[in-house]
Amino acid sequence: MSASLNAVATATAVDPACAEPLAVLGRDVTVPLVTGGEVTYAALDYAASAPALQRVWDDVAAYAPYYGSVHRGAGYLSQLSTDLFEQSRVTVAEFLDCRPTDQVVFTRSTTDSLNLLAAVLPADCQVFVFETEHHASLLPWVDAQVTYLDAPRTPGEAVAILERALAARDPYGPALVCVTGASNVTGELWPVRELAAAAHAHGARIVLDAAQLAPHHPVSVQELDVDWVAFSGHKLYAPFGSGVLAGRADWLQEAQPYLAGGGASRKVARREDGGVDVEWHTTAARHEAGSPNVIGVYSIASACKALTEAGFENLVAREQQLIAKVRSGLAEVPAVRILSLFGDDAPRVGVISFVVDGWNSSHFAAALSAEYGIGVRDGLFCAHPLVRTLLGSEPQAQGECGAPEAAPGERSLNAIRVSFGAGTPDEHVDRFVRAVKELVADGAKWQYRTEEGRCVPAV
Repeated sequence: MSASLNAVATATAVDPACAEPLAVLGRDVTVPLVTGGEVTYAALDYAASAPALQRVWDDVAAYAPYYGSVHRGAGYLSQLSTDLFEQSRVTVAEFLDCRPTDQVVFTRSTTDSLNLLAAVLPADCQVFVFETEHHASLLPWVDAQVTYLDAPRTPGEAVAILERALAARDPYGPALVCVTGASNVTGELWPVRELAAAAHAHGARIVLDAAQLAPHHPVSVQELDVDWVAFSGHKLYAPFGSGVLAGRADWLQEAQPYLAGGGASRKVARREDGGVDVEWHTTAARHEAGSPNVIGVYSIASACKALTEAGFENLVAREQQLIAKVRSGLAEVPAVRILSLFGDDAPRVGVISFVVDGWNSSHFAAALSAEYGIGVRDGLFCAHPLVRTLLGSEPQAQGECGAPEAAPGERSLNAIRVSFGAGTPDEHVDRFVRAVKELVADGAKWQYRTEEGRCVPAV
């Protein structure tokens, strides 16, 4: 594992000036309880979508009156918006510590970024991906020869599994390894730097799915020595609808545009035979056809600046304290089993999944919401093979993302995930731990029923 990831994952000291959570939208929102009254909402589903930072929202609001067409106009607002858009590209490159020759392509999400990379793979490229990946990085490689690797039980085993697979590949042509930086199920950090070294030693390239890593840890493309990195704005405390693919330019430049249209083309001319000749851009614009999402792009850049200025060392140290509080609290409940690949001592981010004996996970999550005002996630977390492996089922079994597979109170194949980050107050995790203990000890105070595949309070 990268030395930098190890260092921040085990940090304990918190600068008093940064001991408070960062201000996020929705921090004062109240929600009704089925048992009566209201409570401040505890958003503990950061792994799905983190709340936007107030700083990001303020920056976007300040820019909004100056909104103009990007790369399309001679007017002042258009020029301002174009400069803002391109400066955002520079900000993201600095945030990721990209190489000078790397390209930063703006997309809609991590999923979109990895599908873009899948679309530009060289012919006959072989892809190697662990079954532990989120579906965004597990599924885009349908047009490539894919080798799915078994779930490792230690970081060292992950490297060994990859090395064996790469050494055995035939023919020895272009290859790509796709790996997560931090699991969206267990929160555990993966040995990215070692996996990158293994990939390069065997003539392969590597793309890092940093959707769960970038919001919690500094990500250095150069230090980790990855070829590409992908992440989403909505997990990095920015609004929905924006993402990033950053890394080496050659495969991107050599492939046909991901989308054909205005912005991706430099020159279009009619031919005598009635067709058209197109000269495509060789910059990031090649894969950014259409009018870009300047608001989304600027919000990502604003979030990158805000996290950098807040100081990852302090943010990580505070998050580690929250992780310790949740894990120690859950450990006091014998009925709770925390899901893990690498064990209790593995470095991790603020993502913890667990099951509760005697409870359907959807029922438990519904009670947390309706009776305590706590929002968590239940299901298979768009990582079906991994969760099924952790729960001891056949990884080939099918399931519907986020939906329970049995009525409340019955055993079903799903889990509960609590996740948090830079905007989480201590009170939210304290309330969560107390709620888990009370529900396990006393049961739910309300009756619940299944409605359209979800467990909801009975009216």
